[in-house]
Parts: sequence; structure tokens; C-alpha cells
Amino acid sequence: MNNPIPYGRQNITEEDIEAVVSTLKSDYLTQGPRIAKFEEAFAAYVDSKYAVAVSNGTAALHLCAMALNVQPGDKVITTPITFAASANCVRYCGGEVVFADIDPESYLLDINKVRELLEASPKGTYQGIIPVDFAGRAVNLEEFRQLAEEYDLWIIEDACHAPGGYFEDAKSQKQLCGNGNFADLAIFSFHPVKHIASGEGGMITTNDKELYEKLLRLRTHGIIKDESKYKNTPEFAIGLDESRIPNPESRSYPNWYMEMQELGYNYRLTDFQAALGNSQLKRADEGLAKRREIAATYLKAFKEKDYIKGQSGVVEGHAYHLYVLEVEDRLGLYNYLRENKIFAQIHYIPCHLMPYYRELGWQEGDLPVAEHYYKYCVSLPMFPTLQEEEQDFVIEKINSFYED
Repeated sequence: MNNPIPYGRQNITEEDIEAVVSTLKSDYLTQGPRIAKFEEAFAAYVDSKYAVAVSNGTAALHLCAMALNVQPGDKVITTPITFAASANCVRYCGGEVVFADIDPESYLLDINKVRELLEASPKGTYQGIIPVDFAGRAVNLEEFRQLAEEYDLWIIEDACHAPGGYFEDAKSQKQLCGNGNFADLAIFSFHPVKHIASGEGGMITTNDKELYEKLLRLRTHGIIKDESKYKNTPEFAIGLDESRIPNPESRSYPNWYMEMQELGYNYRLTDFQAALGNSQLKRADEGLAKRREIAATYLKAFKEKDYIKGQSGVVEGHAYHLYVLEVEDRLGLYNYLRENKIFAQIHYIPCHLMPYYRELGWQEGDLPVAEHYYKYCVSLPMFPTLQEEEQDFVIEKINSFYED
């Protein structure tokens, strides 16, 4: 195999390129019509009422924490097996991150461990939960919603790995990741290794109109351009005393006027990124089907191998951003694969053991299931354009490492 095989790779088609070039030739490079088009299409795809496009997934998390009014001293529970941004968004707002352990089978935030944390403290100690659809496997948010209501908590669903993923609720109905039926807010990423690639970019989905409108303001410096919501007077906006206004009975704001009413950020997405994202979205189901085929092949290849301690497997509704194996001699396998130009990856170093969080008091032994998982996990190549011969080569090399 001459060409290297990464763990993830974007797929850019001629249609994608045409969409971007068309935008570059248009009147708008940012803050134009393609952003709203992408938002509408994405909301429809995940079956939510509202979607807000932003500059990246981390910005999406930060804005969600702001919209939910995370304050210094607030305590928020999340998983340690995730990218650091899932936890960091709480710290951006001055809140305290409390990690709960993962389920050893699903690798998702363990609801029983979350309940233990909540039961060990008076109600009101915690303010929210950030479950993560890790690797593309959907968290059962119906169960988390019931727990959240019991303790008056909000939920941010980190669905960066899972557009198109779903779980089945108690009524056997499919609940798409990000549909807003159980989480207050959900976030997605459009980084190149994700299902939908726009270079960078992110999306927030919700069914709450008030949160939606707040996110729109926070995305653009906290600025609004809506005459019905202005706080300053028309006289101030015009720049004249009331006595000098020619027609006081028809007082109105000039077209240039806008107001910054709260502290926000420039977390906007560009129109050409939105155009690329929208073009990619049209192929999302096709890519998801291919990911599931690749997962089934991996499962069949490794199903009863004695050197496999665990794997992602074939799970209903899984979106397969990653396919994870738990293996003996993980370092040896990782290096061997790299020698053969197979660039597997590790997802993730437990957040609570990063030096930043160690300085806040977290230490080894605090979350034994997550720490055990980290010692053995490796993510295999998983992307829709992975060729059959490439996957066969990956499987062959893993087998040869352990069996030769």
C-alpha cells in the first residue's frame, strides 16, 4: 500500500468546489444568504426547530454555556473521554467541571455515575450536564432528561461525532442526535475529519426560541438590529435632541443603527464555508451508510480475536465518526501501523488527567473505567472514501502484528 491511510479524511467533490467558487464570485463572503440556507437545511436534517452556524465546534460549546448563563462557581458534569472543548467551555465562563466515569461497554458518560454524584450533594449543587455522543454513538438523552428534570439541570448535547446518529426512546421512536427533544442545546463540528467538512465550522441546534435568539446575538458581539428591542431612544440614534427632530410624531431609528446589548463574540461562519457545508450535507446519508458498512467489516474481522479487549461493534443508530478497538500492547500496534503508513489515532487522553485539570485537583484513580479504557484504545481508519483494499490492508496488518 503506497499511499498513507489516515484515521479520518475529508471528501471534496467537484460539486463542493463549484459551490465554494460560486460563493467567492458572489456579493457575500460572510454574513450573506448561504449561512441561513445551511442553517435551515441542517435543522431539517437533524429534525430541530432552529440552527445557528458558528465558526467551530468549540465556539458552539462556548456560546451554549453563555446562553445557559454558566457563572463562576456553577458545577457542570461531563465525560473525561472527549475532546477538551467539551469541558473547557464551562471553564471559559468560570464554572467548575466535574467529570463522571464512562460506561465500559458504550464508552459514553455513565448515567449511574452521574446519578451518584447528584445524590451525594444537596439539590442545586449542580447546574448542568454535557453528555457526548462519543465516536458517533448516541447518548440516550431521554434517560438523561428524566434525571436532569429531577435535579433541575440543563443539558448540552455534544453531538460533534454524530450527525445522522440516533437512539430509540421508550416508545421505540428514533430520536436523532441534535433534534432538541431532550437536550436544551446541541452542538456539531465541521472539522475536516467529521461527517460534514467545511474546513472549520460548527452548528448549534435547539427547539427553544429564546435560546436561539440569544445565540444569534452572542454569535455577533452581542449586537442586535431590531427596532422593537432597542434600548436607546430614536433621538440618540439619530444624533439630535428631540426638539430638533422635524417630525416628532413619526420618530424612528435610522437604518444604520444597531445596539450592542451584551458581551458577545465574533463566532460567525463565512458564506463560502456554509456553501461547502451545505454541499456536503447533501451527501451526508450516503457517507453515513458507508461508515456503517466499514464498521460491520471491522466487527466481522475482529469479533473473536483473543487480543481484542473491546470494540465499537455494530450498534443501532451509531454514526461512526470513529471505530475504536481496545487491544493489548496498544503502543506496539500503534507504532507498527505507522511503520506501514496506517495512521491510527488515540481518542482520547482522559481530560481529567491533562495537566490543566490535574492542577484543579483531579488525579489518577479518580475515574478508573475511563483510565482503563485509555490504556487500550486505538481508533482505526474510518471515512467514507476508505477503499475496500485499504481496509483489508489495515485488518491484515493488525492481525499480522498479533499473530505472526
